[in-house]
Amino acid sequence: MATSSPSSSSQTWSQRFESALHPAIAQFNASIGFDIELIEYDITASQAHAKMLAKAGIISAEEGEQLVAGLEQVRQEHRNGQFNPGIDAEDVHFAVERRLTEIIGDTGKKLHTGRSRNDQVGTDTRLYLRDKISRIRQQLIDFQTALLTIAEANVETLIPGYTHLQRAQPLSLAHHLLAYVAMAQRDRERLEQISQRVNTSPLGCGALAGTTFPIDRHYSAELLGFERIYRNSLDGVSDRDFAVEFLCAASLIMVHLSRLSEEVIFWASEEFRFIKLKDSCSTGSSIMPQKKNPDVPELVRGKTGRVFGHLQAMLTLIKGLPLAYNKDFQEDKEALFDGVKTVSACLEAMTILFQEGLEFQTTRLAAAVASDFSNATDVADYLAAKGVPFREAYNLVGKIVRTSLAVNKLLKDLTLEEWQNLHPAFEADIYEAIAPQKVVAARNSYGGTGFAQVRDAIAQAWEQVKS
Repeated sequence: MATSSPSSSSQTWSQRFESALHPAIAQFNASIGFDIELIEYDITASQAHAKMLAKAGIISAEEGEQLVAGLEQVRQEHRNGQFNPGIDAEDVHFAVERRLTEIIGDTGKKLHTGRSRNDQVGTDTRLYLRDKISRIRQQLIDFQTALLTIAEANVETLIPGYTHLQRAQPLSLAHHLLAYVAMAQRDRERLEQISQRVNTSPLGCGALAGTTFPIDRHYSAELLGFERIYRNSLDGVSDRDFAVEFLCAASLIMVHLSRLSEEVIFWASEEFRFIKLKDSCSTGSSIMPQKKNPDVPELVRGKTGRVFGHLQAMLTLIKGLPLAYNKDFQEDKEALFDGVKTVSACLEAMTILFQEGLEFQTTRLAAAVASDFSNATDVADYLAAKGVPFREAYNLVGKIVRTSLAVNKLLKDLTLEEWQNLHPAFEADIYEAIAPQKVVAARNSYGGTGFAQVRDAIAQAWEQVKS
């Protein structure tokens, strides 16, 4: 916003005002400091608008060509670092229009015919988000690829499975990683659905009521690749559902990354030692020379709350706004921009971490699954398969575990005589039945951790990624 008199050519509104804004209010009011992020999209949308004006006969074909060419010059100047509007421009839309008019003269003043900054900013924001969603969906594919590559090489590598953070049952490491691949797949699908709703053009809705000019909204939408247009002009300029939906999807992406980060942090600890962090993705301590810190997952875990905050801010922003446009909407940009940047950065960092920043310690993992009672359920299943009612078998195995703990033995260390003293149905094949590899391989129900199921699941996941 200019701080000169109302007669200044840089004034963004009419001569209704008799004096300039107070400098502090001009600073407070301006959004150019952050909405410059939209400049490429603003220029693209303005070029489409200019072409539409010419096609509709609202301006001449020559004027339309002048506007498009002038806008392209503004784009190149910005890319080359020659156009860097300051606070006097107020926002990116006025900055572009003012520079355009400097380049081509009074014809530049015709660009705003038949539109308002209200529908203009809505159009720019949707173009921006459509583009960023496409990039984030590709980053999710890269993340899935990193996990699938490790999974494919570790189908028969075992890892302890937990419930309540207590040892529960052994798993294929691949099966464990595939759970996060599935989460990322849902994230991709959600973003695809949101992208369809983002891909709706508000251009031509005007300030709130449309325009008296014979514009062709379908044509400008087609030029910009929008699949549809808003049917209600009030809704078109005031809808921010798409931003809320994106931040909700972004929050879920961060939830999934944070859950995996929490596990990586556990796995890297001396108590677990399931993974070894490589130097490329970890740092040390300023005072403890032996330390190697899991910075990437810790930062991802910390940044999750930041994205949650943007979602809450956006919901709070729009919850009490009357129709149609309100200045409050200026506050949607920073939340949306930072949400996009944060999710994108976290996906990139976690992908690099799994591509090259950690190594699973298979010997340690094998020892872990062989040194607990996570095969106790398989003892109950063994008895149930021999005709013992499962609940009876379950209670008996609880007694066996208690007895084994009392004598400091694992189930695999009990003698056959001890087994048979507990129940005559036990035979020598009990040892094979409770061996970790056998325990995991036997869980071959659909979606289970059995190796055959996991191989099928990996193949299906690759198909989804490649599609």
